[in-house]
Amino acid sequence: MKRDLQFKILKELLSQIDEGRNVDAGVQYRMPVDAYTCPEIAEREWNEFFGKMPQLIGLSGRLPENGSFFAVDDFGVPVLATRGKDGVFRAFLNICRHRAVRLVSEEAGRASKFTCPFHAWTYSNEGDLIAVPQEKDFGAVDKPCMGLTPLPAEERHGMLWVHPQPDGVLDLESHLGPVLDEVSDHGYQDLVYIGQSVIEKNLNWKLANDTFGETYHFSRLHKDTLANIFVGDHLAYEELGLHHRFVFAVSAINALRDKPESEWGLAGYTNLLYYIFPNVQFAHGAGFSSLVKMYPIPGNPGRSLTRIDHYSSAENIAAVRAAEAQGSELLSSENAYSTEQFQKVPTGLSALTEIFESTVAQEDYLMGEQQQKNAESGAVKELLFGHNEAPLHHYHNTFRKVLGMPPLERVR
Repeated sequence: MKRDLQFKILKELLSQIDEGRNVDAGVQYRMPVDAYTCPEIAEREWNEFFGKMPQLIGLSGRLPENGSFFAVDDFGVPVLATRGKDGVFRAFLNICRHRAVRLVSEEAGRASKFTCPFHAWTYSNEGDLIAVPQEKDFGAVDKPCMGLTPLPAEERHGMLWVHPQPDGVLDLESHLGPVLDEVSDHGYQDLVYIGQSVIEKNLNWKLANDTFGETYHFSRLHKDTLANIFVGDHLAYEELGLHHRFVFAVSAINALRDKPESEWGLAGYTNLLYYIFPNVQFAHGAGFSSLVKMYPIPGNPGRSLTRIDHYSSAENIAAVRAAEAQGSELLSSENAYSTEQFQKVPTGLSALTEIFESTVAQEDYLMGEQQQKNAESGAVKELLFGHNEAPLHHYHNTFRKVLGMPPLERVR
């Protein structure tokens, strides 16, 4: 991110802290709960958002070397993502062309070829059909025309994008708009994949997304966890087309007051999230980045799946491992938070990812499950979004606009 934008964000956060204020959308909205419970709305979302839109499936670090692959099956289409011997990222339907069996059952790995478990038709990791057992008995097969079905795929600024339809158009400029330029200098292509957390709960996928829509709850819901690390009730926020940027302060931000402004930067003093429509929250902080992807469960508006891919820089990983080897606590630096809360969990690379997962699953999503149950009971018809919950206004009105629904009703 360019320095002038970082400086603007930091000045805004410090100003809010000094003045005791938060972001102000200037309006309250009524949010009808049928958005979380209605099967017809859920079906339209599944078809429009996950069947017809580009999907961010990971960062380049998920395919760290030639021959790497991973499988995805979260948005209705089984996807096999590979990096060929030429280093190019490709995506295919994870379906054998012979009898439509799932070709690869492993979640991830390294392979130069893939063999179907049913009849052993074999494909290269670039999608070419290279072997058909007993072809003389089966009959001639036009191998060049029977390779794996490719999906539109692109690796851009360290992000792996796929369109779920073979005939779909993957236009990242149109889909991402101003976000594309902003993320170009974040160095995502250099981040190393360190693991994944999976959370499946009884809450609508948009309630999962709502978790990341305000800092109003930090000092209340997270009083024993995140409130010890982050400064709640302050938010530097900007809409970026369908998407938005969401930045909140780390407790250490006040140390900037003693530094020359030429040394200011977001790293170590803020947590930065990019919301990428419709279902991704991309969080950066403490030397780690987490790609949070939230998916509906088809046929059940009240259940969702969240996959959290965790990444870090090679330098940060090496430093944490060095600290582990010396038997010391979790590395403490400007790029790694050091508070009592972090020292209550195991040291090493699992520590920050464990906190992220446990906080979301055991605190935020617990609230979401209660909201879902109460919405389904019929006892409540609408929620209220306050002036200080601007991101909630934005992505719910965006959802509704894309689906051709009226905007949320203004209250005051």
